[in-house]
Amino acid sequence: MKIPFTKAHGAKNDFLFTWREHAPDPGTSDHAALARAICDRHTGIGADGWMLVDRASDADAEGTIQLYNSDGSLAEMSGNGTRCAAAFLIRAGHAAGVVRVRTGAGVKSLRLLKRRALEFEFEMNMGRPEVTAASFPLELAGGPRDVTLLWVGNPQCAVPVEHFDFDWRALGAEIERHAHFPNRTNVSFVKAVDEHTIEVRFWERGAGETMSSGTGSTGAAAMAAARGWVSSPVRVLTPAGPIDLRFDGDVFLTGPAEIVAEGEFFLE
Repeated sequence: MKIPFTKAHGAKNDFLFTWREHAPDPGTSDHAALARAICDRHTGIGADGWMLVDRASDADAEGTIQLYNSDGSLAEMSGNGTRCAAAFLIRAGHAAGVVRVRTGAGVKSLRLLKRRALEFEFEMNMGRPEVTAASFPLELAGGPRDVTLLWVGNPQCAVPVEHFDFDWRALGAEIERHAHFPNRTNVSFVKAVDEHTIEVRFWERGAGETMSSGTGSTGAAAMAAARGWVSSPVRVLTPAGPIDLRFDGDVFLTGPAEIVAEGEFFLE
């Protein structure tokens, strides 16, 4: 069986897209296992997640996406992935200047700022972050850690740090599966730079380390604002480059999306 795909990345957070009608019937195939296979970076195409895309079925959105993480688990949404989905829909002729994408966290609206061939830049309405605990003592193997818990369409745990010279990946993996988070959580490690800038590292639920994260950047900026570190606008320095956010009731994130490949995955 051949599974067609388009590959795109948003600030080096990469995703594979397949029209649902071209994917195997979920009644006869395991989509979680297929996500693990196609996202594998050694034996598959390689990506942080796989999305099934439906064309618009109503007037509220130009398309609908269902996101599988690279470990096969389902996720409510991805900020970077939704920008890539918007680029995918524009390229397919299903959207133009404004793209509304239905995610597991509701319809997200994106405005195309500029395009050059297969490179896009969008401003995306991320919604209004919900800070569920501004300061929470999370009990860890190395002792309690002060963290901020948020909801930005998916669960986030933002961890203040002074530097990244420690095994934050191991700590991220521990926090992701902590008993306090029965459905696991995304983790960001946040360092203050100045009143409009933070630097962040990301450990994402179901994918592990990622070069950037739209929802993670949103949660990190909301945490920094809640603690009085920053005020709008906020630049988030990620390993993949800067992501810019502004607060205007909702959070608006500006970031890139680039389509880089398409082809077929051979499924035995």
